[in-house]
Amino acid sequence: MTRKTLVAFGLALATAASVSAQEQVLNLYSARHYSTDEALYNNFTKATGIKINRVDADDAGILARLKAEGAASPADVILLVDAARLHKGEVDGLFKPIKSKVLEDAIPAQYRGTASAEGTPWFGFSTRARVVVYDKAKVNKADVDTYQELADPKHKGKLCIRSGSHPYNLSLFGSVMEHTGEQQAEQWLKGLVANLARAPKGGDTDQIRAVGAGECQIAVSNSYYIARLMRSDKPEDRALMERVGVVFPNQNSWGTHLNIAGGAVAKNARNTANAVKFLEYLASPEAQNYFANGNNEWPTAKGVKADNPALQAMSGGGDFKAETIPLAAVGANTVKIQQMLDRVGFK
Repeated sequence: MTRKTLVAFGLALATAASVSAQEQVLNLYSARHYSTDEALYNNFTKATGIKINRVDADDAGILARLKAEGAASPADVILLVDAARLHKGEVDGLFKPIKSKVLEDAIPAQYRGTASAEGTPWFGFSTRARVVVYDKAKVNKADVDTYQELADPKHKGKLCIRSGSHPYNLSLFGSVMEHTGEQQAEQWLKGLVANLARAPKGGDTDQIRAVGAGECQIAVSNSYYIARLMRSDKPEDRALMERVGVVFPNQNSWGTHLNIAGGAVAKNARNTANAVKFLEYLASPEAQNYFANGNNEWPTAKGVKADNPALQAMSGGGDFKAETIPLAAVGANTVKIQQMLDRVGFK
């Protein structure tokens, strides 16, 4: 073998090794700020040999970063925790539509982005219910068993809620608008403002604690915050959950609103095959059960049940009526909802 041939052969080997090494890496931008997800990522690496390089930020920060980086972005997979932000990433063209029989078979259509001939831009892997928390000593459950009742004048001065512009609330409000229409949704938001016990502040756990402390009598929270308190080792948290009740609204109409955590392949992903493999892993029973037990979320994959005592206790055995509207439609209502919030003075 000549020296020239040896050099060419060596270069070919180096190129192949470089490609092989690249294929064993996955660059992840994640808004899932849950420490329990570490085991989820580690299990994927153990099963596949693919190393995950992770960047953590909130939903808005991730979308802004993708826009700023453009074609130079190293991101392969995007994980977001809100339907409105997943929809925004879709319409802004930040995701690469993919075709995967594994994902299409596992994830119901209402938990996906808008499909096209190129594929589907995002898939939802876990849900969280937006529920009502109330002071059992002062409020009757029947008076807060629909979202509409939260705006009833009989609850004036009783309601605590985080910022109306927070993604969790934007998605809830977008859902109500989808069910009732724009005019009724704006009147409802106006009623919520009239019933506030205090200016919106803090996170969902703060609202629950405010009910327990008597600062207000009714609050709105994502279900996994409640489950965390129910599973807490702290006596004060258990005492709090004895005082407050939880209701899944609208069981006799359209069902309780669900928000979603989901994932997408980044538009400029360099490791697309690894990215699809990771999303398919998130739809597996192993990963789906981890969402349920690690962060108290409901799995989206067909046939997977949440084996979590707190979720089952909260929802009366684990079964409740959830709304079935496409979450992509909820996300599409965000701009109009924000305009309504500005008009009614909902900070």
